[in-house]
Amino acid sequence: MSGAFVLAMEQRLAKNAVVIGAGIGGLACAAALAMRGIAVTLVEQADEITEVGAGLQISPNGLAVLRALGLAEPLRRQGAIRAEAVVMQDYRQGRTVARLDLNRLADRDYLFVHRADLIGLLARAARHQNVSVEMGRRAVRVTPGTLPGVAFADGGTLRSELIVCADGIHSVGRSAVWQGPEPAFTGQVAWRALVPARTDAAPVATVTMGPGRHVVSYPLRGRSLTNIVAVQERDAWADEGWSHGDDPENLRAAFADFGGPVCDLLDQVQDVGLWGLFRHPVAESWEKQGVALLGDAAHPTLPFLAQGANLALEDAWVLAALAASGELAEGYTRTRRARVVRAIDEASANARRYHLRDGAARQAAHLALSLGSRVAPGLMLKRFEWLYGHDVTATHPL
Repeated sequence: MSGAFVLAMEQRLAKNAVVIGAGIGGLACAAALAMRGIAVTLVEQADEITEVGAGLQISPNGLAVLRALGLAEPLRRQGAIRAEAVVMQDYRQGRTVARLDLNRLADRDYLFVHRADLIGLLARAARHQNVSVEMGRRAVRVTPGTLPGVAFADGGTLRSELIVCADGIHSVGRSAVWQGPEPAFTGQVAWRALVPARTDAAPVATVTMGPGRHVVSYPLRGRSLTNIVAVQERDAWADEGWSHGDDPENLRAAFADFGGPVCDLLDQVQDVGLWGLFRHPVAESWEKQGVALLGDAAHPTLPFLAQGANLALEDAWVLAALAASGELAEGYTRTRRARVVRAIDEASANARRYHLRDGAARQAAHLALSLGSRVAPGLMLKRFEWLYGHDVTATHPL
């Protein structure tokens, strides 16, 4: 065995890869790997690549990856909306508490995107890069090793120099890389819905904050739809996942004391999904003997900072760059984990800020937000520079 071959094996300089899961992270990773000359097979348990209708907020850090994949402009042509602000309101009558001016991001756009539109573009990008796609294949076991493998419910197996587990919160590969404590219910549930919107709807994300609850809404697809995510603290838990339907009357009852414009939105809801929010520990290690975790498989993220998709896009780009350079084992966890933990901690802090139950504490917090918004609006946005200003395509160029 030549010294060069031994060195390549030690560095795990990947020439081929299997990616499990055709969600945002998996598709982006497959395309990014293929762009670097790695032969990729993408496997997905569903019979076709589809996505439920729902909204996403793509912040500048995630958009940088989409731009590098050649998808930023196609996404705009499909109706992505450039966001101008995040507006925080009090629940009683919808009084504006504070406004985070996203125009201050200068040339770094923040977009409202329909998830299905992004999935479709990522799927086309992967196929354009000659990614081989195998549908209807459910992975049941992942085995790290010198040549790691994945076994499927149909009895088949695949082996590859790199296996990427981008298969979500119930990842079959997570336990093969890192075994940690079980997830715990946060005491929060979330409803998700889409309703028709006025074509003159403002391009802002509105956060309506109340005791133990909040509602986020923003326009989609050229302002033809409004995306709604409503979160409630409660003892009764719900299953994890987006596919559980619920009665819209339960949603309206949970927010019956909310006033202002949010009432009209909730009154329009006809179909709604409900899911329980669980806190999963961030994996201590994201790679083991040629098996790597990506997105929710490594770090399920609560939806209070709108970073789930953005962090998965970052993971995808960094993973591909490190795999192509032979630095995945040494650099992947070290490069990504601290940043992701910080984002998840900030999301949890947002939930606490939104849900203040004590009237005096809520009034004081809202006053501080209002003053900051009016007196030093640039400082409010500067708090997120560590998040939005980070560009993984610059730190890990092609």
